Amino acid sequence: MRTWLDPLYKALGALGALFILATLLIEVANIGGRMVGFSMAGVDAYAGYTLAAGSFLAMAAALRHGDHIRVTLIIQRLVGRRRWWAEVFCLAVATFLSGYFAWFAGRLVWGSYVFNDVSQNVDATPLWIPQLSMAIGLAALFLAFLEELVQTLRTRQVVTPTKSGHLE
Repeated sequence: MRTWLDPLYKALGALGALFILATLLIEVANIGGRMVGFSMAGVDAYAGYTLAAGSFLAMAAALRHGDHIRVTLIIQRLVGRRRWWAEVFCLAVATFLSGYFAWFAGRLVWGSYVFNDVSQNVDATPLWIPQLSMAIGLAALFLAFLEELVQTLRTRQVVTPTKSGHLE
């Protein structure tokens, strides 16, 4: 699974980085415009859309590279089977919750599309467009957690990514 999912996570992470860069460029242009007396309506909304897109799209890549914050206060003190069971429990909960959020994010996108829900700003952006990045990012995060859970169950070892992207 890793052979075709890792490139997907990397691509989504790169796309997320581009959206974060777009957020910066939008805000710099907005600040520069205000300094010369030019203001664009709806720019703050687009900065918010790009920031959210960048954050959600990069979540799976961050998980695979060990960049998510892991609360290991208790787990790090456990050894052997107890640590493995604790990891399996945490991964199962994370897989369930990310799948739950991904499902409802997908339903939100679909509902916004079906009901033609638009932004309340001047731009009246169809909301399913910026919401789509959230649904895609959460679906990828679900896949990443599921993949890690399956790998942990299959190998019967704790397989957590390190900062270098290699597995421990």
